[in-house]
Amino acid sequence: MLHDTLHGPHRGVVVDSPPGAGKSTLVVRAARELAAAGHRLMVVAQTNAQVDDLVDRLATADPELPVGRLHSSDPSPYDPVLDGHPSVRKSAKIAELAESAVVLSTAAKWAHVRNTEPWPHAIVDEAYQMRSDALLAVAGLFERALFVGDPGQLDPFAVVGAEQWAGLSYDPSASAVSTLLAHHPDLPQHRLPVSWRLPASAAPLVSEAFYPYTPFRSGTGPGDRRLSFTAPADGSPVDRVLDEAAAAGWGLLELPARHTPRTDPEAVAALALVVRRLLDRGGVTADERQEGAPLTARRIAVGTAHRDQAAAVREALAALGVEGVAVDTANRLQGREFDVTVVLHPLSGRPDATAFHLETGRLCVLASRHRHACVVVCRAGVTELLDGHPSTEPVQLGVTVKFPDGWEANHAVLTHLGRHRVTWEV
Repeated sequence: MLHDTLHGPHRGVVVDSPPGAGKSTLVVRAARELAAAGHRLMVVAQTNAQVDDLVDRLATADPELPVGRLHSSDPSPYDPVLDGHPSVRKSAKIAELAESAVVLSTAAKWAHVRNTEPWPHAIVDEAYQMRSDALLAVAGLFERALFVGDPGQLDPFAVVGAEQWAGLSYDPSASAVSTLLAHHPDLPQHRLPVSWRLPASAAPLVSEAFYPYTPFRSGTGPGDRRLSFTAPADGSPVDRVLDEAAAAGWGLLELPARHTPRTDPEAVAALALVVRRLLDRGGVTADERQEGAPLTARRIAVGTAHRDQAAAVREALAALGVEGVAVDTANRLQGREFDVTVVLHPLSGRPDATAFHLETGRLCVLASRHRHACVVVCRAGVTELLDGHPSTEPVQLGVTVKFPDGWEANHAVLTHLGRHRVTWEV
């Protein structure tokens, strides 16, 4: 794929990747090789967190490489960790980054760049989460591009309805990659077949539930990664689900069936308590990278479907004295990696199963951020909810039907989680 990017005749190369297959590693390696070959390079990501992570990785891998971080004019526009890299220059003006071999920014920021010579090469990260109209806005800035992304995760976000364009080759709400391939079907396509993030306990489920036609495997085997605790369990449901997750990689903390507000107070409290006990019990991880690493707050994430749910969890964690844990929606956690994740199931406590909550990519993101274990908090009754709300979305001409759909993916995940269920006792 790097040969196609550097030497191929095509103006674009597409690389499909399952969760944790090394997209960021590939982007960093490709950026370094292009820069070493004397090519000026721009890198496009979809969020500021993704840009900052790539800048940090690139500067760490090659401390002598001049790297530019193009940011907004907002207060605190980038992660302060970038200040620790002398080779990284930060600016809101592209002219001040002219000496940088590689310049990185979000698609939204690149869209405002004007009056500059086109870059010979570009790398577009998380390209399946980039809308085609966003690609159109930056396409004039580069001559050739490497598109890297995960086709199984969240579709691009749009604030307006796009039904009138559905099925058309120029649908502005479609992903950059799908539109690109609709107009240029001869572009080289590659696929990464191994996930280096997901452990052997998780890769088979995620592969079967979300990537049935492009299966992948874990880069590690059973027993290669371990999660243990230095403090004993107290016998509570929370500690029992943590022990189950440590042993099996998955844990389901099931609350009583009930229709609840979106910010279900009992579920929020359970999520916060799971995180508190993870820290109190002195979690320790062991893997191919390091033996006996302490599980810190920075290596734990809580994932939700909605921002108000994430805000409620942050408040509950603060009340328990927990700081430093990443708490956010699936959209914002996409592309990130943690040792342990705690997830509020999108359908927990709901009276219906809407298209938003059934979106395959949302559950895929939430279930694929971890290196060691994932604990899912959910109210009972979701299986019956799914059976009572089969998919009724209309089939539109020219639109490729996603498979598996959210209904089937949810059933597959819940069936697996049922083997690792611990009942919440009131």
